Amino acid sequence: MSLIVPDFDESVVVRSADAEVIGRAPTTIRLLADSSSTGGALSTQRVSLVNGADGAKPHHHSRSAELFYVLDGTAQLLSGEQLVTAKRGDLVIVPPGLAHAFAAAPGEDADILIVITPGVERFEYFRHLERIAYGKVPPESLLEVQELYDTYFLNSEAWARARG
Repeated sequence: MSLIVPDFDESVVVRSADAEVIGRAPTTIRLLADSSSTGGALSTQRVSLVNGADGAKPHHHSRSAELFYVLDGTAQLLSGEQLVTAKRGDLVIVPPGLAHAFAAAPGEDADILIVITPGVERFEYFRHLERIAYGKVPPESLLEVQELYDTYFLNSEAWARARG
């Protein structure tokens, strides 16, 4: 077991009005705190999904666990090959190496707080996703940065069946 000792000595306060917002409905991401501001302890963002919108396709992180806390609505989460329906107040934590994905449940909205620990610089990853969404870089460009962002994409039959 390894111990991560965060290296920061002041509280991190992020006001909602100051958070950078990536995307627009049906998928909006609020960048809250990146690894560099928390001394490597964690990185966190808030993802709002409207009307069954997809959040992230199946992937895993080799070095970090990911926590999903449903602030409001109903989300579908893949954890390994298990499909979890999580509602307001539910918590799902996925260990390093386990395949996972998330979306709003079909026909539902979901507002999810996501925490990755230990932290990985994620803000630039989300900016990269936005550049893909706006056609500025090709989707295949994500394959070139998987190791940098500790995000490795994979296929999941269970997720494909659930999301149709």
